[in-house]
Amino acid sequence: MTEQVTIIGAGIVGICCALSLQQRGIPVRLIDRGQPGQETSFGNAGVVSPWSIIPQAMPGIWKSLPQMLLDPKSALSVRPSFWPKMIPWGLRFLGNSSERSVREISDAMELLCRPSIDLYRRHLQGTGHENLITDSYYIHAFRHRKQADLNGLGYLIRQEKGGDLELVDGAELRRMEPALSEEFQAAIVIKGQARVISPGRVGAVLAEKARSQGAELVKTEVTKLTSAEDGCWQLATSQGTMRAASIILAAGVWSADLLKPMGMPVPLVAERGYHVEFPTPSAQLNNSVMDVDAKVVASSMLGGLRVAGTAEFGSVDAPADPRKKEILTEQAKAMLPDLDTGEAQFWMGRRPSFPDSLPAIGPVKGREGLYTAFGHSHYGLMMAPKTGELVADLVSGRSPNIDLAPFSLARF
Repeated sequence: MTEQVTIIGAGIVGICCALSLQQRGIPVRLIDRGQPGQETSFGNAGVVSPWSIIPQAMPGIWKSLPQMLLDPKSALSVRPSFWPKMIPWGLRFLGNSSERSVREISDAMELLCRPSIDLYRRHLQGTGHENLITDSYYIHAFRHRKQADLNGLGYLIRQEKGGDLELVDGAELRRMEPALSEEFQAAIVIKGQARVISPGRVGAVLAEKARSQGAELVKTEVTKLTSAEDGCWQLATSQGTMRAASIILAAGVWSADLLKPMGMPVPLVAERGYHVEFPTPSAQLNNSVMDVDAKVVASSMLGGLRVAGTAEFGSVDAPADPRKKEILTEQAKAMLPDLDTGEAQFWMGRRPSFPDSLPAIGPVKGREGLYTAFGHSHYGLMMAPKTGELVADLVSGRSPNIDLAPFSLARF
């Protein structure tokens, strides 16, 4: 019998790893302190984008950072207590902002993002919830016509790689999305996309599929990993010690705490994101829409209209900033003037972010049986299915026919 693989973290990445391992005939155990799929990916904007292949650090970004940090309503903020960690991370981040770096990182991101729609459809097949993913455009909406430039580096890279992008004026934008404010003068429409109409529901449905296929789901917190003399791993948990022959570490931002005692500090930070969801919005969107100025994304969901965004750097356990609710609600109303903002539901989650926008995927050197699958930053929903495929190939002894060096922990 094939030995069971233990996955620490039952977020969307861990769940996709489980499903891909099961497809290869490998039994799995998923361990998480919470309910599967209800942490970081639960709250995102639902965009499943084969073309979200542009990293966060872009040429010239350093020029806009001071203004963003000084503006209390901007998408970027840093908790004062976090600055000692932020400065070294930020310098590494800026070190990845040359055009050459951006293009190299984009090539790696493409490997993970391009097959995302097809893989989600495959995972959802037979669940009765295939409608949770739907075809969509991703619309980047601009208030100033001149800013909508298809020759900007991010859009140029997408087009060079085969992306279908179109520049539309304000009138055409409102034909596509009548609810949007007339302040938007132009948009770049990225085609060949999809959106998930309830990320949390997708996580729950796919976790249930894994369970129905034999996955063991254990609700507990893993506090320490130790390699035993017999080559196995020991997991200290709130329910006692567990053993595992192979471990996939997919615990998002909490993964760093499990590696540090093993002498492996990693430059992973909690990039905290927020959303507001309006259950009776009276305004509807046909596609996912980004307000490029505010850097927030709006999408119609099963539970109402969701506006998600912001990047707040702070400690993992710091409480949510209640001011973000008012700011996001204002930004939502500016995008959609007829939006009913009553009964707004407010949420905060923690993106696990490395300074180069790439995750850590693959075996850990010198640690037999330990694999990483974390650090997906803003792109977890898009990158999860392919991450699962790559990890399942590695664990089952297949050699992925791509270079995994860009995703190695050793790059740091």
